[in-house]
Amino acid sequence: MAELSGPYIYSSALGDDQCIAGTYHVELDGWKFEWSDGMFQLHGYERGEVVPTLELLFSHKHPEDRARCQEIVEQVCRTGGYFCMYHRIIDSRGRTRRVLTSGDGIVDAAGKVIAIDGVMVDLTSTLRRETEETAREAVAGATSTRSVIDQARGILMGQLKMNSDDAFQVLVSTSSHRNVKLVVVAAELVKLANSAGTHRYLNDAVAAIVQDSRLGSGRRRAG
Repeated sequence: MAELSGPYIYSSALGDDQCIAGTYHVELDGWKFEWSDGMFQLHGYERGEVVPTLELLFSHKHPEDRARCQEIVEQVCRTGGYFCMYHRIIDSRGRTRRVLTSGDGIVDAAGKVIAIDGVMVDLTSTLRRETEETAREAVAGATSTRSVIDQARGILMGQLKMNSDDAFQVLVSTSSHRNVKLVVVAAELVKLANSAGTHRYLNDAVAAIVQDSRLGSGRRRAG
């Protein structure tokens, strides 16, 4: 019987590296497995190093995911049809991979499930890149927020001749009174300060912020 070939290409939109992927075919009569080279690679082996079996397959499932994977496979063996499951495997070197396994339970003319064909794709690098990108964006967002608030604080310090802590408290009280985020109040003030010909409007904005901060402080004391 010819060896299974691998999938054409499975790649991530988040990077240039191709994802490891493998195809498999299982004859349910005797549970005879055929794996492409990618399947061996995903589980940490070279072709010929091990014989793929049901026991070997499930031994590499993450302990927390194994029972659910078994339930899905048993369901497919009973009913046939398409399935897809995201889970973790641990390869022969102890590395945890996050994979997506999909397949199709093939049914004969009598309605009996006789085989399963499918593919397994390693999503580990894709998910890691996405997590790292989200973390970078969060850090950048936090840095940007601090910068805007610090600029607004500096504006109030210069306009109202107050110290840094008092200027920050004015912004906080204004945010509370208006029921808007602190960074929004700060951004509005910074935008006015950086716009040409808005000196009068800036003075009006500062006066409004002071008024709102007093009202916000009074509301907190009353509460």
